[in-house]
Amino acid sequence: MFYQAQTIRILSLLLLFCFLAGLGGCSSTSGNFKDPEVRLVKVDVVKAKLLEQRFNLRFRIDNPNSFSLPVRGLDYVVHLNGVPLATGESTARFTVPAHGHHSFNVPVRTNLWRHLRQIVKALEKPDKPIPYRLQGSVKTGWMFGRSVHMSRNGEIIPGDYIPE
Repeated sequence: MFYQAQTIRILSLLLLFCFLAGLGGCSSTSGNFKDPEVRLVKVDVVKAKLLEQRFNLRFRIDNPNSFSLPVRGLDYVVHLNGVPLATGESTARFTVPAHGHHSFNVPVRTNLWRHLRQIVKALEKPDKPIPYRLQGSVKTGWMFGRSVHMSRNGEIIPGDYIPE
């Protein structure tokens, strides 16, 4: 009986010590945390039918921190020339190395039928840049992470993606 109570006490102290040691590690990294930079690098057309279009969105995450950054998902909204191109969530899990980057693809299905006139008009001049807007959040950390909100504006030139 005495031996069992002693074992429980030792295990409780060991568990408390591990918990406190883990909290110290969390607080030391959160004070120096810099938000990662997320960019939409490329939009690949997989299949384009009249009522359904499939794309692969290629994202790149740059980690400016001196420690590796676990990523557990991405929520995103992409607008192309004011037209909502894609909305969704990626549940891809990976780790971005310290001062490094990681690229990944997100498959997207959409129906641009309602916006066909606007898109055709934008594609009439393939050398003219088309503005895009990317908004969303990156979920970092494995267990008690944070959501880093992002908003980015840019331009793509359709002629760069149309094969000759």
